[in-house]
Amino acid sequence: MKYDLIIIGGGPIGLNCAIEAKKAGLSYIILEKGVLVNSLYNFPTNMTFFSTSNLLEIGDVPFIAHSDKPTRKEALEYFRRVKESWDLNISLYTEVESMQKQDDTYNVKTNKGDFEATNIIVSTGFYDTPRELGIPGEDLPKVKHFYDDPHPYLGQKVLIIGAANSACDVALETFYKDAEVTMAIRESEIYPKVKYWIRPNIINRIEEGSIKAYFNTTVKEIKPCEVILNTPEGEVTVDNDFVLAMTGYKPNYSLFEQLGLPISDDELKIPIHDPDSLETPLKGVYVAGVINAGLQTSKLFIENTRVHSGMIIRSILG
Repeated sequence: MKYDLIIIGGGPIGLNCAIEAKKAGLSYIILEKGVLVNSLYNFPTNMTFFSTSNLLEIGDVPFIAHSDKPTRKEALEYFRRVKESWDLNISLYTEVESMQKQDDTYNVKTNKGDFEATNIIVSTGFYDTPRELGIPGEDLPKVKHFYDDPHPYLGQKVLIIGAANSACDVALETFYKDAEVTMAIRESEIYPKVKYWIRPNIINRIEEGSIKAYFNTTVKEIKPCEVILNTPEGEVTVDNDFVLAMTGYKPNYSLFEQLGLPISDDELKIPIHDPDSLETPLKGVYVAGVINAGLQTSKLFIENTRVHSGMIIRSILG
C-alpha cells in the first residue's frame, strides 16, 4: 500500500504528527523500531518528569496525573490512551533500514518489508543513542549508558559519570538503596539547572561525605574491578563494580545517513530544514521533535515541539 505519509518514530511527537495527519484526511503509518513511545519506556523505572502533565498532552486527550509532575508509569499509560483514542495506525518493532526515491514516491525499507509514501516525517528523538566516552574499558559489561532500577546495585561500588539531571537522580537513587556511590564530574560543580528538588539533596550528600565526588575530573580508563580518574591532584584509582555513564544522548546520525538526510557541518550537527515548514532539502521529507536541535539536546522538548506536527501537515497540504 502507498501512503500519503510515513512517520518514522512512534514517540509523542510522532504520535502527534499522526493525529494531525488523520485530522487532515491523509493516509499514514507510523514505523517504530521498538515499543510505543520507546524512549519513554526506556527511562528509569522511578523517573518523574520535569514537565507538568498538561505540557505533555497531545491530541486533546487529557493527561491526568496524581501529582503536578507525572511519572514514567503515568506517561506510558497516557500515550497508550492517546493511541487507542485516535486508533492510530502504527507498526511496532519495525526498524527502518534505508530510503530511496522513485519519481514522487519514497520507498522505505524495514525489517518487516517495504513501505511507500509521498511524504516522510522523521521524528526519532535522541534517547536511543548515548554519547560514548571513547575510553578504554567502555565496552565492559559493567558499563551502562542506560539506567533502569537501583536494585542491581545494592551493596555495590558504583561510579556515576556526569552531573546533570540523570546523573544526580541515579546517584541519589542508588545511594538510598545501599550502593557505595562515587561521582566523576567534568565541571567544578553540580549542573546549575538540575531539578530544583534534586540539586540541594545531591549537594548535601556530597558535602557530608555520603557520596564521594571528584570535580574537574574525567575518567581515563575502566578496568574490571576499578576505574582510573584524571583529577586536579593527578591520577586516582577507585575500586569499582559498576559504571553508570550518564553522559547524555544524541540523535541517531547513522540512521540519518541511511535516509540521506543532510546535516549541518558545524558543531551542532542539526538536520538541515526550513524553519517554517520543517522540510529538509529532500522534497517531501520533514524532521520533527527534538532532533531538530541536533546535538543541542537541552533546547527542545515534548512541550515546545508539539507545534511541529501542525507546521508539517500544513506544508504537506500546500
